[in-house]
Amino acid sequence: MTRFLPVLAIQAPARAVVSDGDYERFEQELAVHLSDFGPNFGAEAGQPARLVCYPEMHLCPNTGTPEQRQAQLEAAAEPIDGPRMRRLGDIARRHGIWLQPGSLCERGEAGHLYNTAPVFSPDGECVAVYRKCFPWRPFEPYQPGSAFTVFDIPGIGRIGLAICYDIWFPEVCRQLAWMGAEVIINPVATTTSDRAQEQVLIRANAIFNQVFMVSVNASTPAGVGESAIIDPEGRVRAQ
Repeated sequence: MTRFLPVLAIQAPARAVVSDGDYERFEQELAVHLSDFGPNFGAEAGQPARLVCYPEMHLCPNTGTPEQRQAQLEAAAEPIDGPRMRRLGDIARRHGIWLQPGSLCERGEAGHLYNTAPVFSPDGECVAVYRKCFPWRPFEPYQPGSAFTVFDIPGIGRIGLAICYDIWFPEVCRQLAWMGAEVIINPVATTTSDRAQEQVLIRANAIFNQVFMVSVNASTPAGVGESAIIDPEGRVRAQ
C-alpha cells in the first residue's frame, strides 16, 4: 500500500524563543509556511499526517566566542519537562502537525547540557526525545547522548533522528535502520564548507540503509542552507 507523508523542511535562520511574543511570532511564521501549501497541506494525498522539521538549535541560537556561546546556551537551557516543551506541544496540537522543532539546549542530569531533538504529535504529546550522540568537538560543549531514537507515525511508518555530525558515523544511520526507521530526520546547523561533504553523506546513508533522509540545514547566518530530501535510491527529491 502506498503511504504518503507530506514533509515541510523549513530552512531558516536560528531565532531565540524565550518570551510569549517570541512563541507567538514562531507560531505565526509556522502558520504562514503551512498556508503556502494550502489549508489542507497533505489532504490531496488522503493522509492527515503532516511532518514539519526545523534545523539544529533553531530556537537556541549561539554565536561569538566559546565563552559567549557557552553563556548563551546556559541561559537557554531548560529541562526536558520545562515550559518550552509544553509550549511547543501546544503549537503542534493547534496546527494538527507532527512537529520536529530542530534541536534545543536541554539541561540534563547534574546540570549537563545536551543537544536534544524532540518530536511532538498532532495531539501535542512529546513522543520522542533524542540527545545528539556525537557533538562536534571541541566546538560544541554538549554532553554526548547514549541512545538512538525512533518513533512511529501511525499508518505511515517509523522515523529516526540523527543530529548534524551524527551522520558522519555510518553506525548511526545503520542502527536506526536496524530499529526499523524508514525515514531519518537530520536537523543541521552547518556554517562551514563541509556542507558539500554532508550532501554526499546523506545520499550515501540513504542508499546504504534504504531510507529516506530529510536533512534540514539552517540558513545564513546560522548555516549555509542546501537542505535536501533524498530517497532510498539516492535521488534528490527536493533541495
